[in-house]
Amino acid sequence: MAPETLSTPGAHGAPVRPHRVVVLALDGLLPFELGIASRIFGLARDEHRRPLYEVVTCSVRPPGPVATDADFEILVGNGPEALATADTVVVPASYELGPVYEEGVLTGELSAALAHVRPGTRLVAICTGGFVLAAAGYLDGRPATTHWASAEHFQRVFPKVRVDADVLFVDDGDVLTSAGVAAGIDLCVHIVRRDHGTAVANEVARRTVVPPHRDGGQAQYIERPVPDPQQSSTTAARVWALGRLHEPIQLRDMAAQESMSVRTFTRRFREEVGVSPGQWLTRQRVERARHLLESTALSVDQVAQDAGFGTAQSMRQHLQAVLGVTPTGYRRTFRAELSTACGE
Repeated sequence: MAPETLSTPGAHGAPVRPHRVVVLALDGLLPFELGIASRIFGLARDEHRRPLYEVVTCSVRPPGPVATDADFEILVGNGPEALATADTVVVPASYELGPVYEEGVLTGELSAALAHVRPGTRLVAICTGGFVLAAAGYLDGRPATTHWASAEHFQRVFPKVRVDADVLFVDDGDVLTSAGVAAGIDLCVHIVRRDHGTAVANEVARRTVVPPHRDGGQAQYIERPVPDPQQSSTTAARVWALGRLHEPIQLRDMAAQESMSVRTFTRRFREEVGVSPGQWLTRQRVERARHLLESTALSVDQVAQDAGFGTAQSMRQHLQAVLGVTPTGYRRTFRAELSTACGE
């Protein structure tokens, strides 16, 4: 669903409201995950520092306290009727889903609440929030993910869902799901990027002090996410490569930055990043190309050179594989959506 963003004057002088995100707070929720949407979407601003999103929280009951998995409750000021006003609904994780988790069946209370969601509303689940969307039938026949520890159970309870436990998040257009905690941040930053482009998403990431982009296809569970302190990391090689994306970069050159053999470097890189050096490098080039297509008037050939693809044909193949669109199509679509969002 295309967001209705920016509180700038429309064609008849009326303000265009920010895209409304409604977060559904369920009993047993994880306070950290509940706050992700408010923090990430709440920081997104246009070039005039106007908010691009409005975030509100609701429960399945009338306004009042909602239990958390911590030693405190939160006071939610909106009932389930708020879901009817949402452009995007976010369902964070809960440890008290009961029959939703165990049997894949909605409670009467939750079913009544979700009945308020309008057709065409974008749906987002963080971690086990995906069980709620699946129990409501929103994920039937669609790809989805959840926390790796719950993935097998998720697939068992919802056999119609195409579960991928090896990714951080899945973007299936109007329905998006993520793994736990940090992956929920990645997904929300991804949504900001999808809605408003790289520059806005990067600013949100800087303000939040999180990586500006972790691809959804990156491995969710890495055996050794923190390198052994007795071993060298591959950070310097990544920094070196990012400063030379416009140049040909060989694996042996990256390994040389860490004084490692290619074999050792490749193993350490995958342990730390979750993907191979080649996959990582391609993704950085794609992100560079996206940024240039969004923010400059460079020709496709020039963008391909600057991003290190060498030829427009090579860049076209990679963007088509990652984004499902050609460079020209991406630039046209992005600028059209941006113009619409700005009330032009």
